[in-house]
Amino acid sequence: MTRTKRGVLAVAGSCVAIFWPGAMIFGYPGVMALHWQEMFGVGQGAAGSVLFFMLAGVGTFMFVVGQWQERTGARLMVSISAVVCGLALLAASHAPSIHFIYLWAFLTGASSCFIYLPGVTIVQRWFVRKKGLASGTVNLFFGIGGAIMAPVFSGLLLTMGYEPMNRLLAPLIIGTGVIGALFVETPERVGYAMGVSAEAAAGGGTGRDVKLTPSEGKGTASSGYVGVLRVEESLTVKESVRTKSFWFLWLTWALQGAAGIAMVTLSVSFGIAKGFPRESAALLLTAFNLANGFSRLLSGFLSDLIGRHRTLMSTFFAAACAYFVLPHVNTIGGAAVLGAVIGFSYGTLFAVSAPLVSDCFGLKYFGAIFGLVFTAFGFLSGLLGPSLSGHILDLTEGNFLPVFTYLGVFCILSGFFIRRVGRPQPDHPRLAGDVQI
Repeated sequence: MTRTKRGVLAVAGSCVAIFWPGAMIFGYPGVMALHWQEMFGVGQGAAGSVLFFMLAGVGTFMFVVGQWQERTGARLMVSISAVVCGLALLAASHAPSIHFIYLWAFLTGASSCFIYLPGVTIVQRWFVRKKGLASGTVNLFFGIGGAIMAPVFSGLLLTMGYEPMNRLLAPLIIGTGVIGALFVETPERVGYAMGVSAEAAAGGGTGRDVKLTPSEGKGTASSGYVGVLRVEESLTVKESVRTKSFWFLWLTWALQGAAGIAMVTLSVSFGIAKGFPRESAALLLTAFNLANGFSRLLSGFLSDLIGRHRTLMSTFFAAACAYFVLPHVNTIGGAAVLGAVIGFSYGTLFAVSAPLVSDCFGLKYFGAIFGLVFTAFGFLSGLLGPSLSGHILDLTEGNFLPVFTYLGVFCILSGFFIRRVGRPQPDHPRLAGDVQI
């Protein structure tokens, strides 16, 4: 089997394995939020906190997974993801209180780390010249799961009921994940060199160098220029966290992550508050998740062509405008379009940040560094997004204007922060030997 075909199988396996965790994160809580409120007699703030605990699971385990995956191997990590995600849902069928749902959310968020980080790491190693497209493809299936399954979850809840639905879904999650895990592995572990293909190497590459094209013109790191970053000269975790770029990216994930993930729980509630029937209100979540999914492929591809910074900034500012306009829209079509704009920006954050991290700091320690970036999403985004917005709605008797306003401001700030993220200057001791093109 050629290296390219083996790489395609690795991408396909990652996509299959990541579909259900994505559906459980981006689709399931949004559909179940009102059901949980009625089931346990809680308000929107308590229901919104479900996503906080889910993201806390992500923040707690993403860095750990980044360190484990090199020693343990991706197949085992992905299998763990499927088993934990499925068993947690099965246990949630018998939840006696909202606090048990918080435990389910934490375990589900943690399980997603065991597929997301190995998945985006592996595909970049197989396709180093098209990292944005490869990462975006995996991210597509992570995000699109919620769009596809949200109406299915809603239908199953109405026709089967809560417990039978979960008992049906749990084995599907486990079986699909384990099958996908069979094809997920790094090039090195299956007998291929990490880097460019043999054909590309024969044309001038070394098989070790990661050759990157200038994204937005030569010059400073903030312009988007990346040059060539050798794997053996990648920055370590300690060196990366000492750079301003790391912390600007960390802040971006905290704020833009909050602005994006908040729509998972706010979309249906906003539609109902506007007087739309529940079925129509669910279209807002579907539109958000469709854009969230497809943007990951499109924006990943675009970032390879026009640069990471331009791609991220344009979508962040578009999301800010959508949030500012959304409270004043009174049609389901208009609200769905604006929700899709926010979803597009959210998906872009995931798809383009991964190759941006490897552009800036290299691929050798990518998993651990990206895991640290994710702590912002895990520990702050859930608080600042779903949890805080839910409590504000409780205090203001369902007034979405202040909620959407502060989320829009988060998008604007994120656009300015991401502009400051770039590859460390060539005089950095670990990058002094880089060849600039």
